[in-house]
Amino acid sequence: MSASRHILITGASSGIGFQAAVRLLRAGHRLTLPCRDGVRAASTARRIATEAGAAEADTAEAGTGPAPQALVCDLADLESVNRCAEELLRRGEPIDTLVLNAGLQYTGAPEPRRSAQGYELTIAVNHLAHQLLAQRLLPLLQAGREPRLVVTASEVHDPASQGGRVGRPAGLGDLGGLRQGPGFAMVDGVSPFDADKAYKDSKLCNLLFARRLPQQLRQLGLEQGRPWPVIAWSPGLVIPRTTGGFFRYSRRHNEAGQRLFALVARDLLRLTETAEGAGALLAGLAADPDHAAGGFHYWSNRVLGPGRRRFEAVQPSIEARDDALAAALWAISEELVGLG
Repeated sequence: MSASRHILITGASSGIGFQAAVRLLRAGHRLTLPCRDGVRAASTARRIATEAGAAEADTAEAGTGPAPQALVCDLADLESVNRCAEELLRRGEPIDTLVLNAGLQYTGAPEPRRSAQGYELTIAVNHLAHQLLAQRLLPLLQAGREPRLVVTASEVHDPASQGGRVGRPAGLGDLGGLRQGPGFAMVDGVSPFDADKAYKDSKLCNLLFARRLPQQLRQLGLEQGRPWPVIAWSPGLVIPRTTGGFFRYSRRHNEAGQRLFALVARDLLRLTETAEGAGALLAGLAADPDHAAGGFHYWSNRVLGPGRRRFEAVQPSIEARDDALAAALWAISEELVGLG
């Protein structure tokens, strides 16, 4: 087993994040879990501890970490993110791995939803809040043991991928919408609102953020000669059996369509990944020594055929490798979240 790490993971209340948290706790790691509100925070910590068989309070049994610590961090409200960061900085406990895993998608909605600050909700939660949290917590990561940062992206950021080819492709243009500030519908400032494209765009932002971060760390002098691993990854299409499916690429949101898509993709074609399988991959990225190499890396859980997958390091899309776009996105986002 790898040495115990202190791991902060967003989006641990369900799905991939929940499964990863259970696995990490069982392996003896210490977890901090930001959650949307106090009720969810308490429930999430309790369910993960129960599932993992965690020890009580701050005492750890062999092979099992202490009960996870949860705190409030509503990613749809930058003020809540700041309060969460302030609390963590006040506590001063070094963070060894920061996992930016939480994600939001509302495919089928005809109009954009808004964050507390008026930003389109998908970009606000999936990108802006995570950039703010990461930047605020850099001092705790610097103090951590062999710091590492993991970002959950998606293959749909790439228009050439299987998922990326369905519907309108990801594309950020010149970031015209983001430059406008609150009230934009789409990041490019040109496209009519499309919730599915907004999700793809947010995943492209995740890749660009992850690729830019190592350069920012060098400029800030935080790495002290040892580059941190910055890992973006695509879990593949995950459809929980308990919900009848996640109809990710539909323009129309309906339960019958979700169930049909789940039947075909998951049960007939066997092209999907389970939450348990994806959670195991995320846990490995967060803690395993095999993923300790410094610098940016992108891993994808690729479909090879029915029931066959391969998790491997690959190149992200052409647009995700645009250094000028990554620098512009970082600077504009930094300004929007109040750090510029």
